[in-house]
Amino acid sequence: MVNEVIFDIETKKIFDDIEGDNPADLGISIVSIYKRKLDDNYKELEGKIESFFEADFANMWALFSNVDRIIGFNSLHFDVPALAPLAPYDFKKLKHFDIMDHVKNSLGFRLSLNAIATETLGHTKIDNGLNAVYYWQEHSKESLAKLKKYCEMDVIVTKEIYDYGLKNKQLKYKDKWNTPRVIEVDFSYPKVEVVPQMGLF
Repeated sequence: MVNEVIFDIETKKIFDDIEGDNPADLGISIVSIYKRKLDDNYKELEGKIESFFEADFANMWALFSNVDRIIGFNSLHFDVPALAPLAPYDFKKLKHFDIMDHVKNSLGFRLSLNAIATETLGHTKIDNGLNAVYYWQEHSKESLAKLKKYCEMDVIVTKEIYDYGLKNKQLKYKDKWNTPRVIEVDFSYPKVEVVPQMGLF
C-alpha cells in the first residue's frame, strides 16, 4: 500500500512584482492537494482532491503528513520553497518527488508541464499562471472559482503525467524541430530487500 499526495500552488504575484527570485515572496493564493492510496501494483484505490485558500491553510498541513511521496512539477524549485516558511514543520524535509527534476536528469534540460502533457496525454492545462494571479487580484466569487478550478486541473494533469510515467516508464514531448521524442523515466518506488535471518543452529 502506498500513500501519495499530488499538489500545486498558485501565487498572488509574479516575479516582476517582487525584488529577487524567492518564491516565498510571491504569496500563496491557493493550494490544491490530491491525496490517494495505491495498491502494490500502483492501482489507485481511493483519492480525493481538496483546495485551500489562505484562511484554511491550518487545515491543510496534516494532508502532507505520513505519506510515501509528495509529487509536484517544478515543486522543489518553486512550490516547496514558497510553502516552507508557512509550514508548522520542516516542509522541505518531507518525501518530495519533482517530476521536472526527473525529466531534467534524463534529458539534461527542462520541459514545461504543457510540453509534456500535450504529447503524453493529448491535452494540456486549462489556463496559465498569469491569469491565476489576475483571478486572485480580482477576488470576485467568479474569479476565485476560476482560480480554484485552474489549480485543481493543474494537479490532475500532474497526476496523469506521473501515472503515465509510473506505468509506462516514459513520457513524450516534441523537440525544437517539432519532432516527437520519448523520455525514459523510472518513477517506481525502490524495492525493499528482505534479508533472511540466519538461524543460530
